[in-house]
Amino acid sequence: MSGTVAEPASTGRSTTSAVVLSLVVDLVLVVVFVLIGRRSHAEALDLAGIAATAWPFAVALLVGWAVARAWRSPAAVWPTGVIVWAVTVVGGLALRVLAGDTAQVPFMIVATVTLAVFLIGWRAIVALVRRLRGRAQASA
Repeated sequence: MSGTVAEPASTGRSTTSAVVLSLVVDLVLVVVFVLIGRRSHAEALDLAGIAATAWPFAVALLVGWAVARAWRSPAAVWPTGVIVWAVTVVGGLALRVLAGDTAQVPFMIVATVTLAVFLIGWRAIVALVRRLRGRAQASA
């Protein structure tokens, strides 16, 4: 994650490429979550099945981006990552149930933890890398 995800230091604003990349990373991680789940339950990894499982979480992710106004600081853990994660989990589970699927408590727990690790985790890694680079530059 080089400078592509970082907001320019002078303005604090995100570049279009950083916003797009961050959104793509979030969407890919939602699909990875779905793939892991489908694989662990021996469900087919066909496109239709993946899409049927992923759409509630993908839609909720997009809503989370809007609520958080994630385009302003897409790689920020707080508040962006936390809001995107919370809306993705709650909204994704709600849409899943409204669509007639199930959401058992164990699934809710796994979805909550996995999506936290994914959606907040990559942002935490970016923050750590930025901090370490800042220290290295300050000591140089």
